[in-house]
Amino acid sequence: MGPYEYRIIKIEGEYATLERTDDNNSDTVFIALSLLPPDCDIGTQLKWENLEYTII
Repeated sequence: MGPYEYRIIKIEGEYATLERTDDNNSDTVFIALSLLPPDCDIGTQLKWENLEYTII
C-alpha cells in the first residue's frame, strides 16, 4: 500500500490532522499521535507506506 505523503496541519490533544500532499485532492486524516513517529509537530512531513508512518 502506498506510499502516500502527508503534512501535519493540526494537533489537538492526543490526535493529529494530516493533509495529503502528494495528490491534488488534499485529503485529510485524523489519527492518534501514538501511531506517528516520535518528535512529530505541526508542519512535519510524513510518508505512509505499508501501514507505517516515517518522517521525510
